[in-house]
Amino acid sequence: MNAAASSITTLWSRFRSILPAAVDARVKFFAWASLAVQVLLIGTGGAVRLTGSGLGCPTWPQCVPGSLTNTPEMGIHGLIEFANRALTGVVVIIAILAFLSVIRFRAERRDLFVLTLLQGLSIPLQAVIGGITVLTGLNSYIVGLHFVVSIVLVALTAMLIFRVYYGPRGSVKPMPAWYLALTHVTSLFVAITVVVGILTTGSGPHAGDADTPRNGLDTDFLQHLHSWPAYIVLGATVLLVLGAFTVSGATVRLRRFTIALLLVELAQITVGISQARLGLPELLVGIHMVLAGVLVAAMTAVVLSLRVPAELPAAASDSDLLTDAR
Repeated sequence: MNAAASSITTLWSRFRSILPAAVDARVKFFAWASLAVQVLLIGTGGAVRLTGSGLGCPTWPQCVPGSLTNTPEMGIHGLIEFANRALTGVVVIIAILAFLSVIRFRAERRDLFVLTLLQGLSIPLQAVIGGITVLTGLNSYIVGLHFVVSIVLVALTAMLIFRVYYGPRGSVKPMPAWYLALTHVTSLFVAITVVVGILTTGSGPHAGDADTPRNGLDTDFLQHLHSWPAYIVLGATVLLVLGAFTVSGATVRLRRFTIALLLVELAQITVGISQARLGLPELLVGIHMVLAGVLVAAMTAVVLSLRVPAELPAAASDSDLLTDAR
């Protein structure tokens, strides 16, 4: 082994020695940061669309021919679009650090390794979709696909947090079949609500600026259609909360996450009704989009709570996740 190779090996050994050897505060921090940046990305992406800044940077991957960044001449739209693109850099850093935080004990916790790897692999996928979005002149369906991938990543990073605190996937809890089925049906209608919401936005005034092509669907009808699965989700969640306090096999964790899910839905419905009656103000529409991400994260936690962890970390308890979140 030559001197250069020996130095690299030594440096790697030293670096590896400072990485976590098991789930610790650093792993938890990067798991939470992973979810936070994905939700934040939904918010900044919404700001781009709501302000008509989708082509604030008219080229890709450069912002403007000859420059990766926006220029003063591009105004506020260029700044907003570039800020959204720049957040991708933060997402990259968080994804790398989250991956490195679990790589040392990947054999023992393959689930964490796979989840952080998928998070990292999603970055080039999102970049390609973002590029296609610009090159197609903000095609509403491509923009919608961009949002769908972000929602999937919210679910994935929420799962990462859950696994960090409660261990690998285990067996299904001994609970009534109707409760298990209702939980999965509720998650299906959450997905339907999100998809219809994407189509609704793509057909209405907030699909972009006046020159941005809409998807051609009936906005008024879609607004009503969007509310139907949302109310189904609300009714089903009320039943899930009641069941979590009455059925055998329900845990404190399940009760807490179903209540959290219900509270998010009430907030989401309140914002949705308000924005419809106030003429779709941009701020409320943006909040509605961010809450969609929070809703998916909460629903993910409820679904995961149906299983008994295969290995519960000694330092974790039912209260740890919500306590650390505060």
